[in-house]
Amino acid sequence: MTTSTPTPQVTASVADLFLAALIRRDFATMASYLAPEVTLRGLIPPGPFTEVGADPAIERFRGWFGGPDDFTVVDSGRDRVGDKLALHWRVRMRPATGSPRLAEQRAFLTTDNGTITSIDLVCTGWQPIE
Repeated sequence: MTTSTPTPQVTASVADLFLAALIRRDFATMASYLAPEVTLRGLIPPGPFTEVGADPAIERFRGWFGGPDDFTVVDSGRDRVGDKLALHWRVRMRPATGSPRLAEQRAFLTTDNGTITSIDLVCTGWQPIE
């Protein structure tokens, strides 16, 4: 007799929708895919952080990618790593004054019933474009 352990459900569609909303810089729609008590953990320059709740999590994204700068996602994608969904995006920002810059983030998501319950994120920090 063989027994199996059910694999926790990971919903690809919510990750795709979250990424599409990020590409549009539609922070309100991004927030709609987050559980009210979502945990966002990140490792970014200058160091690690943790945010709990949809509003603080979205404010992090708005702080990085909101504002009047010219914003282009030059690469993005999704994969599965075990029970997690792995997302990545590379963003080019060109401020009205100053030099253009590039950053890449990778995020690992867990979901429950089509809602993102946690995001573990790592970021390169803003890098100059030569």
